[in-house]
Amino acid sequence: MTIRIALVGDFKQAVIAHQAIPKALQIAADDLGEMIAYDWIATERLDANVPHILEGYDGIWCVPASPYNSFDGALNAIRYARERDVAFLGTCGGYQHAVLEYARNVLGLVDAANAEIDPDAKLPLIAPLVCALIDQDGAIKLAKDSLIRTHYSSAEINETYRCSYGLNPDYAGLLDGQDLVISAWDDEGDPRAVELRSARFFIGTAFQPERSALRGETHPLITAFVRAASQSRI
Repeated sequence: MTIRIALVGDFKQAVIAHQAIPKALQIAADDLGEMIAYDWIATERLDANVPHILEGYDGIWCVPASPYNSFDGALNAIRYARERDVAFLGTCGGYQHAVLEYARNVLGLVDAANAEIDPDAKLPLIAPLVCALIDQDGAIKLAKDSLIRTHYSSAEINETYRCSYGLNPDYAGLLDGQDLVISAWDDEGDPRAVELRSARFFIGTAFQPERSALRGETHPLITAFVRAASQSRI
């Protein structure tokens, strides 16, 4: 059977990550000896009828290049993945929105916002980075006993970013003791990934692992995502 992946986001040919993601999925599927197919699903389509649209997909990847056309549509897709234990990967903007979805729908923080969209937000959970990370590489430390560390088989990694916003360190404590936890930090101690401990695979990263595909490389995190998706096929 073919693994079906929903790519949630607003496709733009000029976005490097959007060019890389299909390649990354195919490389991972080839590595696993699987067949894979994907559909781009615009966020505006997910303002309503989310179960009808996403039912039948084995994995959901919330892709970079936010702000999205529909903030609510992106959050609806992430909530669907979280509540139904669908394999989920969120990179860059997808990572940011995974944190916002959890804050709003689990922690009840209805004012949790993205300062890129709402500069005057009462609770700017997603805020400008001290230094924008545009096409920059950086060292990242992975939490002991985390799922992401298991998938990388390493305590420290180096990945590429293209972002100007991220999880506000001032609010990182909101996730203490929660099911959604911070599982990676940079050398300055700023959050760089989150994961849902109760899920088979639910990981969001500030960095863009998909860029490995532009070098023709297999990436352990994307392979793990595709493997998790393959295990949920119906």
